[in-house]
Amino acid sequence: MAIIKPFRALRPQPALAKEVAARPYDVLNSAEAAAEAAGNPNSFYHVSKSEIDLPDGTDVHSEAVYLKAAENLQALRDAGTLFHEDQPCYYIYKLVMDGRAQTGLVCVSSIDDYNNGIIKKHEFTRPDKELDRINHITYTRAQTGNVFLAYDDVPELNTIIDHWQQRHAPVYDFIADDGIAHTIWVVDEAATGEQITELFATKVPATYIADGHHRAASAALVQKATNENIHSSANLNYFLTTIFPASQLAILDYNRLVKDLNGHSKADFLSQLEYDFIVEPIGHHEQKPSMLHEFSMYLDGTWYRLVAQEGTYTTDPIGILDVTILQNNVLDKLLGIKDPRTDKRIDFVGGIRGLGELVKRVNSGEMQVAFALYPVTIGQLFDIADSGNVMPPKSTWFEPKLRDGLLTHLI
Repeated sequence: MAIIKPFRALRPQPALAKEVAARPYDVLNSAEAAAEAAGNPNSFYHVSKSEIDLPDGTDVHSEAVYLKAAENLQALRDAGTLFHEDQPCYYIYKLVMDGRAQTGLVCVSSIDDYNNGIIKKHEFTRPDKELDRINHITYTRAQTGNVFLAYDDVPELNTIIDHWQQRHAPVYDFIADDGIAHTIWVVDEAATGEQITELFATKVPATYIADGHHRAASAALVQKATNENIHSSANLNYFLTTIFPASQLAILDYNRLVKDLNGHSKADFLSQLEYDFIVEPIGHHEQKPSMLHEFSMYLDGTWYRLVAQEGTYTTDPIGILDVTILQNNVLDKLLGIKDPRTDKRIDFVGGIRGLGELVKRVNSGEMQVAFALYPVTIGQLFDIADSGNVMPPKSTWFEPKLRDGLLTHLI
C-alpha cells in the first residue's frame, strides 16, 4: 500500500504566485526559459533553469549552473518571495485546460515505495539526465521538480478532496500566460490529513509514474548516497509528488519526425509500407489518427492514413502499443532507426504542439517525414507498469503540466 505524508512546502506569497510559477525545466530550452523570465526576478526559472543568469554558452551541466540555482533559491527566500510553511500540510492542486479539469493531491511519497515497486514505472531513465537532477537536488538541498503520479480512483479520497475545495478558499488561483488555470488549497487540518494518509495506506495498493521518471530516480539516488555516508534528514526518505485519480487524466499523442528516408525514394518507401499497412492518401489537410493502430503520415506535402494490418503486432502489453508497431515496422524495418533514444535522425514532438509543428518542420526541409500517433491510454500505461515492462521512449505526453516553484520540498 502507498505511503505518503504531508510536508512543509516552500511556497510563494499569494500575490506573487503567478510571477513565480514556471513550466517544468525539461519542457523548454534555455533560450525559451530566458524569454519567459525576462524582466521577472521572481520567476522560478532562475532556479530551475539557472543558466539563464550566466554567460551565453555556459555548459548547462556545469557546477556553475547548480551553484547559481542554489544562490537564486536562497535569494528568493531572503527576499520573502518564498516562505517555508509552519506545519506539514497536504495541498490540493487543480488544473484546468480547455475546459477540462484535473485535481491532484500534492504530498511527499516514500522512496522505499519507489525502490520496492509500490510506485510503478513504465520508462527507462538515462544516467546523464539522472546526474543532472542529482546535482540540482544536492546543490539546492531541495526537490524543485514535481513527480506526477496516478492511481486507481478511490471514492472516499475524491469526496474528501471535493469537500475541502467547497469549504475553503484557495491560496493560489491564477491563469498562466498559456491559458491554463492553476488553483491550490492548503489542507492544514490534522484530522483531514490523517484521513488522507490512512486512505492511501489502506485503499491504494500502487501508484504509477505518469511523468517525472528522472526526478523520482534522482531523489532515490540522492537518498541512497547520503544515507550511505551518514544518517541524514528524514526528508530525504521522501520525494515531492502530485497524485491524480486516473479517471481525470488525459494522455496526448507523442509524435515522430525523421530526417531522411534511409535511401528509399518516395515511391519505394510508400510501396514498402504497403506490406504492413493499408496506405491511403488523404490530401493536404491535417488529420489526426482516430483509433488505435491508425497513424497519420506527412510526406512531401501530403498526409497519408496508415492502418496496421493483422500480423504486424502482438497482443502483449508492449507489442500492442502503436509506438511499438511504428518502431518495429517503419522506424527500424524501413528507416534503420534501431534505438530511438540515441539515434540523431529522429525527433519527438508532444501533441500539445499540434500537427502543424510536424508540417512546419517537414516543409522547412529539416525533416523528411512525420508520423502522428493515437495516444496511449491510461489503462495501457497501468498494464505495462503492472507487468514490469517499460514502454518505448517518448510514448506518453501528459497535459496540463504542473508548475515548478509553487510547492517545493526542502531536504
